[in-house]
Amino acid sequence: MRTWHNKYAADGLKIIGIHTPEFFWEKSSVRVAAAVKELDIKYPVVIDSNSEMWNEFGVRAWPTLMLIDRGGKYRYLRIGEGGYETTESWIRRLLAEKN
Repeated sequence: MRTWHNKYAADGLKIIGIHTPEFFWEKSSVRVAAAVKELDIKYPVVIDSNSEMWNEFGVRAWPTLMLIDRGGKYRYLRIGEGGYETTESWIRRLLAEKN
């Protein structure tokens, strides 16, 4: 995510991280903020402690990545690690579209 943010933010890519904790100790906003700083994450990270966004988007696994186009339409889903080349290809494709 950091690499894609650094590579494509100037082209219009907007990344929003959503942290949905699995365990009670992961709910601490102080710990999340410290991790964001330590990992040098430059995009916003939202804390979803009550799993509201998790449920709204129908997420069932960590990590889950969704790409939404400029018009707000969901276009790509990746569940789990890997698939980085395919995901980046979708990022480039969606950035090239002129909605």
